[in-house]
Amino acid sequence: MRPEGKETKTRKTTRAKSAGIGHNATDEGYLDGQLLIAMPVMNDPRFERSVIYMCAHSSEGAMGIIVNRPAGSIDFPGLLVQLDIIEKADQILLPENAEMMKVMKGGPVDTGRGFVLHSSDFYIQDATLNIDDGISLTATVDILKAIAKGAGPKHAILALGYAGWAPGQLENEIQHNGWLHCDADPELIFGDDVDEKYLRALRKIGIDPGMLSNEAGHA
Repeated sequence: MRPEGKETKTRKTTRAKSAGIGHNATDEGYLDGQLLIAMPVMNDPRFERSVIYMCAHSSEGAMGIIVNRPAGSIDFPGLLVQLDIIEKADQILLPENAEMMKVMKGGPVDTGRGFVLHSSDFYIQDATLNIDDGISLTATVDILKAIAKGAGPKHAILALGYAGWAPGQLENEIQHNGWLHCDADPELIFGDDVDEKYLRALRKIGIDPGMLSNEAGHA
């Protein structure tokens, strides 16, 4: 484990493939490392009032993690038991970061798979994708084991599934006023006030939710 600085585009492509995420990082001007915010008029229940951290975006498509939709009754210690990472009796021995770690519905794609969005103070060779501004993504069981031992990243959320778009699909949705976007904010990604993240994200870009309509454009 080791932190790593910002990567070149070529190395970032390698990291994305290692993490199992399709990503052509040679393109410029996309939304990697940005927050995608659903417009209030979003009529897709899968994404209504969603705040999504964009992990990969290129001419080949896009991939992100919803950071404000809890996974209901699923908790992290219970998942560790289900995955045979710890024994049930050992749940009470977990470090505080593991005990309190949030589990999110990351999106409608591949919901049986876990993706850990985390601070970049943790790194696994050929498995961790460094995205931007101190945020990384790891999709292997090794990071769950590290968190259970208290050796994981300082900040993290576990997402079940992810949001994905085909080539050109996200651009089309933005053009038709389905989404706003803005710079990422670690507090919005990892903060405890999950229910307030959507309104906070809108206010971050100076928007009063009550004033929005389907005529609005992107931020």
